[in-house]
Amino acid sequence: MQAASPHGTFLMTEVALYQLAKRLIAALFLSLGLSAAVAAQNWPTKTVRVVVPFGPGSTPDIVARLVVEGLQQKYPGSAFLVENKPGASGNLGTDAVAKAAPDGSTLGVSIGGPLAINILLFSRLPYDPRKDIAPVTQLVSQPSVLAVNPGAWGQLCCAADCGPENESRQIQFCFNRKWLAVASCHGSHRLEGWCTACARALRPPQAVTAVIRNDAQMACLPAISVTSQAAAGAVKILAVSTVRRSPYLPDVPTLKEAGVDVEADAWNGLIAPGNTPKLIIDAISSDVAEIIRQVEGARETRGPADGVGRLFSERIARADGR
Repeated sequence: MQAASPHGTFLMTEVALYQLAKRLIAALFLSLGLSAAVAAQNWPTKTVRVVVPFGPGSTPDIVARLVVEGLQQKYPGSAFLVENKPGASGNLGTDAVAKAAPDGSTLGVSIGGPLAINILLFSRLPYDPRKDIAPVTQLVSQPSVLAVNPGAWGQLCCAADCGPENESRQIQFCFNRKWLAVASCHGSHRLEGWCTACARALRPPQAVTAVIRNDAQMACLPAISVTSQAAAGAVKILAVSTVRRSPYLPDVPTLKEAGVDVEADAWNGLIAPGNTPKLIIDAISSDVAEIIRQVEGARETRGPADGVGRLFSERIARADGR
Protein backbone atom coordinates (compact mmCIF):
# COMPACT_ATOMS: atom_id res chain seq x y z
CA MET A 1 0.00 0.00 0.00
CA GLN A 2 1.45 3.33 -1.06
CA ALA A 3 1.57 6.20 1.43
CA ALA A 4 -0.10 9.40 0.37
CA SER A 5 2.32 12.11 -0.57
CA PRO A 6 2.19 15.46 1.23
CA HIS A 7 1.23 17.07 -2.06
CA GLY A 8 -1.64 14.61 -2.51
CA THR A 9 -2.91 15.20 0.99
CA PHE A 10 -2.82 18.96 0.42
CA LEU A 11 -4.70 18.54 -2.88
CA MET A 12 -7.38 16.39 -1.24
CA THR A 13 -7.72 18.89 1.58
CA GLU A 14 -8.07 21.76 -0.89
CA VAL A 15 -10.76 19.88 -2.85
CA ALA A 16 -12.62 19.04 0.36
CA LEU A 17 -12.52 22.67 1.48
CA TYR A 18 -13.75 23.79 -1.94
CA GLN A 19 -16.67 21.35 -1.79
CA LEU A 20 -17.46 22.44 1.76
CA ALA A 21 -17.41 26.11 0.72
CA LYS A 22 -19.80 25.37 -2.16
CA ARG A 23 -22.22 23.64 0.21
CA LEU A 24 -22.02 26.50 2.70
CA ILE A 25 -22.66 29.11 0.00
CA ALA A 26 -25.58 27.09 -1.38
CA ALA A 27 -27.01 26.74 2.12
CA LEU A 28 -26.60 30.48 2.68
CA PHE A 29 -28.48 31.36 -0.51
CA LEU A 30 -31.17 28.81 0.33
CA SER A 31 -31.46 30.32 3.81
CA LEU A 32 -31.73 33.84 2.37
CA GLY A 33 -34.34 32.67 -0.12
CA LEU A 34 -36.35 30.94 2.59
CA SER A 35 -36.07 34.00 4.83
CA ALA A 36 -37.40 36.25 2.04
CA ALA A 37 -40.20 33.78 1.32
CA VAL A 38 -41.17 33.60 4.99
CA ALA A 39 -41.01 37.40 5.28
CA ALA A 40 -43.24 37.75 2.22
CA GLN A 41 -45.76 35.26 3.60
CA ASN A 42 -45.79 36.96 7.01
CA TRP A 43 -45.85 40.57 5.75
CA PRO A 44 -46.53 42.85 7.53
CA THR A 45 -44.47 41.81 10.54
CA LYS A 46 -44.34 45.29 12.13
CA THR A 47 -45.70 48.80 11.71
CA VAL A 48 -45.63 49.88 8.06
CA ARG A 49 -45.11 53.56 7.30
CA VAL A 50 -45.97 54.99 3.91
CA VAL A 51 -43.86 58.07 3.25
CA VAL A 52 -45.40 60.81 1.11
CA PRO A 53 -42.81 63.32 -0.16
CA PHE A 54 -45.46 66.06 -0.35
CA GLY A 55 -47.77 67.79 2.10
CA PRO A 56 -51.26 66.84 3.32
CA GLY A 57 -53.95 67.31 0.68
CA SER A 58 -51.62 66.67 -2.24
CA THR A 59 -52.57 63.98 -4.77
CA PRO A 60 -49.95 61.47 -3.49
CA ASP A 61 -51.20 62.08 0.05
CA ILE A 62 -54.83 61.37 -0.94
CA VAL A 63 -53.82 58.18 -2.76
CA ALA A 64 -51.54 57.04 0.09
CA ARG A 65 -54.37 57.36 2.59
CA LEU A 66 -56.66 55.29 0.37
CA VAL A 67 -53.99 52.58 0.16
CA VAL A 68 -53.32 52.64 3.91
CA GLU A 69 -57.05 52.42 4.64
CA GLY A 70 -57.32 49.38 2.38
CA LEU A 71 -54.27 47.68 3.93
CA GLN A 72 -55.59 48.36 7.43
CA GLN A 73 -58.86 46.66 6.53
CA LYS A 74 -57.01 43.68 5.06
CA TYR A 75 -54.64 43.37 8.03
CA PRO A 76 -56.61 44.63 11.07
CA GLY A 77 -53.98 43.31 13.48
CA SER A 78 -51.19 45.43 11.96
CA ALA A 79 -50.50 49.15 12.04
CA PHE A 80 -50.15 51.35 8.95
CA LEU A 81 -49.45 55.06 8.97
CA VAL A 82 -48.88 57.87 6.48
CA GLU A 83 -45.86 60.08 7.08
CA ASN A 84 -45.74 63.37 5.16
CA LYS A 85 -42.15 64.41 4.48
CA PRO A 86 -42.27 67.30 1.98
CA GLY A 87 -39.28 69.25 0.78
CA ALA A 88 -36.80 69.67 -2.08
CA SER A 89 -39.40 68.95 -4.79
CA GLY A 90 -40.13 65.51 -3.34
CA ASN A 91 -36.48 64.51 -2.95
CA LEU A 92 -36.52 64.60 0.87
CA GLY A 93 -39.28 62.04 1.36
CA THR A 94 -38.11 59.84 -1.52
CA ASP A 95 -34.62 59.80 0.01
CA ALA A 96 -36.13 58.62 3.32
CA VAL A 97 -37.60 55.62 1.47
CA ALA A 98 -34.33 54.95 -0.37
CA LYS A 99 -32.35 54.82 2.89
CA ALA A 100 -34.86 52.77 4.91
CA ALA A 101 -34.47 49.10 5.83
CA PRO A 102 -35.45 46.93 2.83
CA ASP A 103 -37.85 44.72 4.79
CA GLY A 104 -41.26 45.95 3.65
CA SER A 105 -41.79 48.16 6.69
CA THR A 106 -41.19 51.40 4.75
CA LEU A 107 -42.98 52.24 1.52
CA GLY A 108 -43.57 55.47 -0.34
CA VAL A 109 -46.03 57.06 -2.74
CA SER A 110 -44.17 59.19 -5.25
CA ILE A 111 -44.49 60.76 -8.68
CA GLY A 112 -42.44 61.33 -11.81
CA GLY A 113 -40.50 64.28 -10.35
CA PRO A 114 -38.53 62.55 -7.57
CA LEU A 115 -38.43 59.25 -9.47
CA ALA A 116 -37.19 60.52 -12.82
CA ILE A 117 -37.53 64.20 -13.78
CA ASN A 118 -35.46 65.56 -10.89
CA ILE A 119 -32.39 63.85 -12.32
CA LEU A 120 -32.50 66.58 -14.96
CA LEU A 121 -33.49 69.44 -12.65
CA PHE A 122 -30.93 68.90 -9.88
CA SER A 123 -27.17 68.69 -10.31
CA ARG A 124 -27.04 66.11 -7.51
CA LEU A 125 -29.62 63.92 -5.77
CA PRO A 126 -29.09 62.27 -2.35
CA TYR A 127 -30.22 58.95 -3.86
CA ASP A 128 -30.03 57.17 -7.20
CA PRO A 129 -33.62 56.56 -8.42
CA ARG A 130 -32.38 53.73 -10.65
CA LYS A 131 -30.63 51.78 -7.86
CA ASP A 132 -31.95 52.95 -4.50
CA ILE A 133 -35.67 52.76 -5.32
CA ALA A 134 -37.67 49.62 -6.13
CA PRO A 135 -40.94 50.28 -8.02
CA VAL A 136 -43.76 48.22 -6.48
CA THR A 137 -46.83 49.11 -8.54
CA GLN A 138 -48.47 52.02 -10.28
CA LEU A 139 -51.34 53.40 -8.25
CA VAL A 140 -53.30 55.90 -10.35
CA SER A 141 -53.02 57.67 -13.64
CA GLN A 142 -55.21 60.70 -14.22
CA PRO A 143 -55.51 63.76 -16.41
CA SER A 144 -54.51 67.17 -15.27
CA VAL A 145 -57.01 69.92 -15.94
CA LEU A 146 -57.00 73.54 -16.99
CA ALA A 147 -59.17 75.31 -14.41
CA VAL A 148 -60.26 78.93 -14.01
CA ASN A 149 -61.99 81.11 -11.48
CA PRO A 150 -65.67 81.20 -12.61
CA GLY A 151 -65.94 84.94 -12.00
CA ALA A 152 -62.78 85.61 -13.98
CA TRP A 153 -63.85 83.45 -16.94
CA GLY A 154 -65.99 86.19 -18.45
CA GLN A 155 -63.15 88.68 -18.08
CA LEU A 156 -60.75 86.29 -19.81
CA CYS A 157 -63.17 85.87 -22.71
CA CYS A 158 -63.61 89.65 -23.01
CA ALA A 159 -59.84 90.12 -22.90
CA ALA A 160 -59.53 88.01 -26.04
CA ASP A 161 -61.29 90.79 -27.97
CA CYS A 162 -59.12 93.55 -26.50
CA GLY A 163 -55.90 94.89 -27.90
CA PRO A 164 -52.55 93.71 -26.49
CA GLU A 165 -52.16 97.03 -24.67
CA ASN A 166 -55.20 96.27 -22.50
CA GLU A 167 -54.09 95.63 -18.93
CA SER A 168 -56.97 93.20 -18.36
CA ARG A 169 -54.94 90.72 -20.39
CA GLN A 170 -52.52 90.29 -17.48
CA ILE A 171 -53.58 87.26 -15.43
CA GLN A 172 -52.04 85.00 -12.80
CA PHE A 173 -51.45 81.47 -14.03
CA CYS A 174 -50.56 78.73 -11.50
CA PHE A 175 -48.97 75.36 -12.13
CA ASN A 176 -47.01 72.68 -10.32
CA ARG A 177 -43.48 71.87 -11.49
CA LYS A 178 -44.70 68.39 -12.39
CA TRP A 179 -47.13 69.92 -14.88
CA LEU A 180 -44.63 71.88 -16.97
CA ALA A 181 -45.74 70.04 -20.11
CA VAL A 182 -49.32 71.06 -19.51
CA ALA A 183 -48.48 74.53 -18.29
CA SER A 184 -46.67 75.16 -21.57
CA CYS A 185 -50.10 75.51 -23.14
CA HIS A 186 -50.31 79.04 -21.72
CA GLY A 187 -47.72 80.04 -24.31
CA SER A 188 -49.52 78.56 -27.30
CA HIS A 189 -50.90 80.96 -29.89
CA ARG A 190 -54.47 79.96 -29.05
CA LEU A 191 -54.09 81.25 -25.48
CA GLU A 192 -51.98 84.24 -26.46
CA GLY A 193 -55.19 85.49 -28.02
CA TRP A 194 -56.64 86.16 -24.62
CA CYS A 195 -53.91 86.72 -22.09
CA THR A 196 -50.33 87.25 -21.23
CA ALA A 197 -49.85 84.99 -18.24
CA CYS A 198 -47.76 85.68 -15.18
CA ALA A 199 -46.92 82.09 -14.26
CA ARG A 200 -46.01 80.92 -10.79
CA ALA A 201 -45.45 77.43 -9.43
CA LEU A 202 -47.65 76.31 -6.52
CA ARG A 203 -48.59 72.98 -5.01
CA PRO A 204 -52.14 71.86 -5.96
CA PRO A 205 -53.82 72.74 -2.61
CA GLN A 206 -52.34 76.25 -2.69
CA ALA A 207 -53.13 76.66 -6.40
CA VAL A 208 -56.78 75.65 -5.88
CA THR A 209 -57.09 78.18 -3.04
CA ALA A 210 -55.49 80.88 -5.21
CA VAL A 211 -57.98 80.26 -8.03
CA ILE A 212 -60.99 80.19 -5.69
CA ARG A 213 -59.90 83.49 -4.12
CA ASN A 214 -59.17 84.92 -7.59
CA ASP A 215 -55.56 85.58 -6.59
CA ALA A 216 -54.89 83.47 -9.67
CA GLN A 217 -57.35 83.27 -12.53
CA MET A 218 -56.14 80.07 -14.15
CA ALA A 219 -54.30 76.91 -13.06
CA CYS A 220 -53.05 73.56 -14.32
CA LEU A 221 -53.90 70.97 -11.66
CA PRO A 222 -54.27 67.22 -11.14
CA ALA A 223 -57.92 66.38 -11.74
CA ILE A 224 -58.32 64.75 -8.31
CA SER A 225 -57.33 67.98 -6.56
CA VAL A 226 -60.03 70.12 -8.17
CA THR A 227 -63.07 67.99 -9.12
CA SER A 228 -64.89 68.46 -5.79
CA GLN A 229 -64.44 72.24 -6.01
CA ALA A 230 -65.66 72.17 -9.60
CA ALA A 231 -68.75 70.20 -8.58
CA ALA A 232 -69.45 72.86 -5.95
CA GLY A 233 -69.08 75.63 -8.55
CA ALA A 234 -65.99 77.16 -6.92
CA VAL A 235 -63.88 76.63 -10.05
CA LYS A 236 -64.60 75.93 -13.71
CA ILE A 237 -62.72 73.16 -15.58
CA LEU A 238 -62.04 74.09 -19.20
CA ALA A 239 -60.16 71.05 -20.52
CA VAL A 240 -58.36 67.82 -19.62
CA SER A 241 -54.81 67.03 -20.72
CA THR A 242 -55.18 63.42 -21.86
CA VAL A 243 -55.72 62.12 -25.39
CA ARG A 244 -59.30 61.09 -24.66
CA ARG A 245 -61.96 62.66 -22.46
CA SER A 246 -62.07 61.42 -18.91
CA PRO A 247 -65.01 59.09 -18.14
CA TYR A 248 -65.39 61.06 -14.90
CA LEU A 249 -65.51 64.41 -16.71
CA PRO A 250 -67.31 63.40 -19.92
CA ASP A 251 -68.51 66.92 -20.74
CA VAL A 252 -65.04 68.45 -20.49
CA PRO A 253 -63.12 68.55 -23.80
CA THR A 254 -59.48 67.63 -24.17
CA LEU A 255 -56.90 70.37 -24.71
CA LYS A 256 -56.43 69.03 -28.23
CA GLU A 257 -60.16 69.37 -28.92
CA ALA A 258 -59.88 72.95 -27.70
CA GLY A 259 -57.09 73.59 -30.19
CA VAL A 260 -54.12 73.32 -27.84
CA ASP A 261 -51.78 70.54 -28.96
CA VAL A 262 -50.65 69.38 -25.50
CA GLU A 263 -50.96 65.86 -24.07
CA ALA A 264 -49.93 64.70 -20.59
CA ASP A 265 -51.18 62.60 -17.73
CA ALA A 266 -50.38 62.46 -14.04
CA TRP A 267 -49.30 59.25 -12.39
CA ASN A 268 -48.01 58.11 -9.05
CA GLY A 269 -46.86 54.79 -7.74
CA LEU A 270 -45.86 52.79 -4.71
CA ILE A 271 -42.11 52.45 -4.09
CA ALA A 272 -39.84 50.58 -1.67
CA PRO A 273 -36.14 50.69 -0.77
CA GLY A 274 -33.97 49.39 -3.57
CA ASN A 275 -32.79 46.11 -2.00
CA THR A 276 -36.23 44.94 -0.89
CA PRO A 277 -36.54 41.23 -1.85
CA LYS A 278 -38.70 40.62 -4.91
CA LEU A 279 -40.92 38.17 -3.02
CA ILE A 280 -41.86 40.90 -0.53
CA ILE A 281 -42.40 43.43 -3.33
CA ASP A 282 -44.63 40.96 -5.19
CA ALA A 283 -46.69 40.29 -2.06
CA ILE A 284 -47.21 44.01 -1.41
CA SER A 285 -47.91 44.68 -5.09
CA SER A 286 -50.60 42.00 -5.15
CA ASP A 287 -52.31 43.39 -2.03
CA VAL A 288 -52.19 47.00 -3.22
CA ALA A 289 -53.30 46.18 -6.77
CA GLU A 290 -56.38 44.52 -5.29
CA ILE A 291 -57.11 47.64 -3.22
CA ILE A 292 -56.63 49.98 -6.19
CA ARG A 293 -58.97 47.91 -8.36
CA GLN A 294 -61.67 48.60 -5.79
CA VAL A 295 -61.06 52.35 -5.69
CA GLU A 296 -63.29 54.37 -8.00
CA GLY A 297 -61.24 56.32 -10.50
CA ALA A 298 -58.24 53.99 -10.60
CA ARG A 299 -59.32 51.72 -13.43
CA GLU A 300 -56.17 52.30 -15.43
CA THR A 301 -54.25 50.10 -12.99
CA ARG A 302 -56.28 46.98 -13.78
CA GLY A 303 -54.43 43.76 -14.53
CA PRO A 304 -52.07 41.29 -12.83
CA ALA A 305 -49.94 42.85 -10.11
CA ASP A 306 -46.66 41.77 -11.77
CA GLY A 307 -47.75 43.29 -15.09
CA VAL A 308 -48.68 46.56 -13.40
CA GLY A 309 -45.35 46.65 -11.57
CA ARG A 310 -43.47 46.08 -14.82
CA LEU A 311 -45.43 48.81 -16.59
CA PHE A 312 -44.70 51.15 -13.68
CA SER A 313 -40.96 50.47 -14.02
CA GLU A 314 -41.15 51.09 -17.78
CA ARG A 315 -43.00 54.36 -17.22
CA ILE A 316 -40.30 55.61 -14.83
CA ALA A 317 -37.67 54.62 -17.39
CA ARG A 318 -39.44 56.57 -20.14
CA ALA A 319 -39.75 59.61 -17.90
CA ASP A 320 -36.01 59.85 -17.25
CA GLY A 321 -35.08 59.10 -20.87
CA ARG A 322 -33.84 55.54 -20.47
